[in-house]
Amino acid sequence: MHYNQDWMGYGFVGGLEAGVISALAGLLLFVVFHWAGRRNGWSFAPQVGWSLLLATLLTASGDLSDLFYFNYAPLQSVPLLKLKLAQVHDPDSIGLRVVCELLGIALGIYLGWVLCNVSRNRDSSNLDK
Repeated sequence: MHYNQDWMGYGFVGGLEAGVISALAGLLLFVVFHWAGRRNGWSFAPQVGWSLLLATLLTASGDLSDLFYFNYAPLQSVPLLKLKLAQVHDPDSIGLRVVCELLGIALGIYLGWVLCNVSRNRDSSNLDK
């Protein structure tokens, strides 16, 4: 899903901004799925899997689809190519933005996992006292 990227920077700065957005989405989704998983007895695998899937669909799917389209779709004419490129924010750095989004999702989920484990370990150490 494309979100409004007009305010984002170009090149590496835009990739970092997209990565931060993806990291926040991954973190929030992992916290939500961790909460739901603890209530339903899930292991960490479904929590991480659903968080990864939804964060990718929400933040990176638009750029991933554009990247796939520009690499594999047969562009029949120059005007069609110009039309498609005009709809993409910073087409020169779309690959960098996709990589930053995917790394941001992984980092956000990892940070969520660490935060949830720290709180879980703190809760279990309080029970021992």
